[in-house]
Amino acid sequence: MRQEIRTDKAPQPIGPYAQAIKVSGTFLFLSGQIPLDTEGNLTVGGIKPQTQQVLENIKALLNHEGLTLQNVVKTTVFLKNMNEFAEMNAVYGEYFAENPPARSAIEVARLPKDVLVEIECIAVYN
Repeated sequence: MRQEIRTDKAPQPIGPYAQAIKVSGTFLFLSGQIPLDTEGNLTVGGIKPQTQQVLENIKALLNHEGLTLQNVVKTTVFLKNMNEFAEMNAVYGEYFAENPPARSAIEVARLPKDVLVEIECIAVYN
């Protein structure tokens, strides 16, 4: 069973995709989050504030479903520049300080709205 999840506590999709999809009450698949606020404004200031905004968006979607970052089992991080990995990782580590999920990190040529980072994740319901 597939159910679309929407919240106004995270940026609205900027294309034909869902913020998140709940599958059989077991998994929650979050679309890639970019550093936009709920009004659609881009976070400026570099990789650190952009990573923080992305993770706050992820938290908002998870909270909408009664979940926390501890429910996340897998993330994929897309970076515009792998040279900024250490800075992204420092912020990421603050959010996933205990029991971090499995993760992949990939450098890409370009991201939507020319942001520096995008993160998607999979969470499980308790």
